[in-house]
Amino acid sequence: MLPADPAVPDGWSTTGEMRVRLDTDPYLERYAARVRGMSASEIRALFAVASRPEVVSFAGGMPATSALDMEAVESVVARVIRDHGATALQYGGGQGRPELRALLTEVMHHEGVPCHADDLVITVGGQQALDLIARCFLDPGDIVLAEGPTYVGGIGAMTSNQAEVRHVPMDDDGMQVELLEEMLEQLAREGRRAKYVYTIPNHQNPAGVSMSVPRRHRLAELAELHDLMIVEDNPYGLLDFTGVTYPSIRQLVPKRVIYVGTVSKTFAPGVRTGWVAAPRPIRDKLILLREAADLCPSNLTQMIVESWLTTQPWREQIKRFTEVYREKAEIMLGSLASEMPDGVHWTVPGGAFYIWLTVPRGIDTSDLLAKAIAQRVAYVPGRGFYADGSGGDQARLCFSYPEVARIHEGVARLGELLHAELDLVRAVYGDDAPQFRPRHDGPAGGLGG
Repeated sequence: MLPADPAVPDGWSTTGEMRVRLDTDPYLERYAARVRGMSASEIRALFAVASRPEVVSFAGGMPATSALDMEAVESVVARVIRDHGATALQYGGGQGRPELRALLTEVMHHEGVPCHADDLVITVGGQQALDLIARCFLDPGDIVLAEGPTYVGGIGAMTSNQAEVRHVPMDDDGMQVELLEEMLEQLAREGRRAKYVYTIPNHQNPAGVSMSVPRRHRLAELAELHDLMIVEDNPYGLLDFTGVTYPSIRQLVPKRVIYVGTVSKTFAPGVRTGWVAAPRPIRDKLILLREAADLCPSNLTQMIVESWLTTQPWREQIKRFTEVYREKAEIMLGSLASEMPDGVHWTVPGGAFYIWLTVPRGIDTSDLLAKAIAQRVAYVPGRGFYADGSGGDQARLCFSYPEVARIHEGVARLGELLHAELDLVRAVYGDDAPQFRPRHDGPAGGLGG
């Protein structure tokens, strides 16, 4: 491919002496450089169809809010309006309400994560936290090291700030920290450094696995050795099927960790409440950035969360969520074992929402999605979880949201489709099916966490 002519604006091409418009956006030249390359993918459009009731969707990373006590939620919301309506509907401070910050430190302590209320900044869900962190640290061309695969929203926050995301491979024990060490050493030889490492150590999205304790300790050691910051994103730590809590990276090297939490998975995503716990100088910059973005978090939703945490048995609610997810995971794992063709592999989650599927060579999960939706089942193709376009033979299945009775039905539909595709691939290629090259499908947004 020939390099672009720097004299020709984005969205235009030249043919002889004629300049031809290639895009359909008349405002393209006015956008900031970081925005011009943004576009919705065809896959994103398919998910509008996937929301139809006849489709069993394993796509959206959404909690089972139907497991909430809705009468209790109604009581909490009514109490806030009745007793504190004027305050709840007023502006608040940019750092977030001190009452909520104090309560969220109790949530962190329940998981063994040390913190003080002054360390926290309340955000509009964990996603805003990731965006604020990226805006705080990243200049165009900066390098971030992240698990491969990783959360699509994390990739979006980093790449929208024009960072270069390099992936560290994973296995059943999470990020392969020995490979991270090699990447850090290579960067040092190049005279470069990573701005930070982004990790989801507990029940990772999308892989469903957790980082082993020895690897957590080694990651903390590498942070000290290489003067490295770590963004520890922890939406799922309290959703372990056996009640186990793992040591947080913040617990090991608190001055090198920016910790992200959310109540989206342990209460409800509709209240859009998350937080960042960071060293004080970083905290102060994040407050300024969030005030520039939206002045302050909502007092109303903050006070709803406060009331939930002070008047309701939130620990018991988390246990109920976990029991629901454990049952659904067991059904999906059993269904995969009975319905998938030979050569399909998957992770076994110890908590939370996700199973990561790998299909045989010759099957492209992005190209297969339209057929899957026609078969009335949906998933997220793997490419959305890589910044470099990898993952064409992978897919994320989310078991948290579908009704129990429909999980086997959906897996059976997907298994039937994969059997047929695999038969076709073998008929065409025999045992020499091609490995698809990386390509970018564009962001698969709007799918929850």
